[in-house]
Amino acid sequence: MSITAAMVKELREKTGVGMMDCKAALTETNGDMEAAIDWLRTKGLAKAAKKADRVAAEGLVGVASEGTKAAVVELNSETDFVARNEAFQALIAGTSQAALAVDGDLEALASSTFPGSSKSVSDTIKDAIATIGENMSLRRSAALSVSSGAVATYVHSAIADNLGKIGVLVALESEGDAGEVAAFGRKIAMHVAATNPLSLGVEDLDQDVVERERQIFSEQARESGKPENIIEKMVEGRLRKFYEEVTLTKQSFVIDPDNTVEQAVEAFAKTLGKPVKLTGFVRYALGEGIEKEQTDFAAEVAAAVGS
Repeated sequence: MSITAAMVKELREKTGVGMMDCKAALTETNGDMEAAIDWLRTKGLAKAAKKADRVAAEGLVGVASEGTKAAVVELNSETDFVARNEAFQALIAGTSQAALAVDGDLEALASSTFPGSSKSVSDTIKDAIATIGENMSLRRSAALSVSSGAVATYVHSAIADNLGKIGVLVALESEGDAGEVAAFGRKIAMHVAATNPLSLGVEDLDQDVVERERQIFSEQARESGKPENIIEKMVEGRLRKFYEEVTLTKQSFVIDPDNTVEQAVEAFAKTLGKPVKLTGFVRYALGEGIEKEQTDFAAEVAAAVGS
């Protein structure tokens, strides 16, 4: 397979590694982009690529809460300008509220009644498309609930109440004062917004992700030339460090870096005088996972002139 300049450029943008190393990686992996990223990481030239760093979409993330339940939704638009439109903001605020009633189920949300209207959420969005003149899509929704305690919410880069670029829910089970639990939960939600953990705990991690990291660490360790028993210990040590970086409970708490999130929850429970259990979180960042088409205006003009 021939390695094109566009492929090298894409890999460089995803990893920050030099052009020659990117070309070598693509050559070694026969043009497989993900395998090339792993190859560069094995060589110590690149860290894991974060999809959120190379994708983009416009619109807003909205959250809504009521009692011991909270929901988060993402509504996409074509331009950032629409996100500042009051009609669009009202649309996502109402959609977030409707998501509470259907436990965040996306299909049920689309067909549910929009608050204060006789129309469905889906039809209300269609009407907004016609009125605002820009395509929109209800991309995803989720909800968390607890039997007692609180589901805290936090919105980062907010442009209006409960609307912004990142929305987070954090569920805490406790028989303690709900207001205090919610206040503490908000601190954890702010932490989640900043660190973007992959899972709640080690046991919740995708095993495919764990195995991929294990393989990369193994290849790196073998290059040291050490015996297999030493390599195994090196790999396990690096995996422990990986868990500390990507699982919420094992991460260093950004508000109190001397303790992990797990330890911070235990300390809060002692202060509260009641057990507290962190049961789940949801983090939505606007546009993550959506590849935005990149246009080369100069190439378009050249093509037009050529034709």
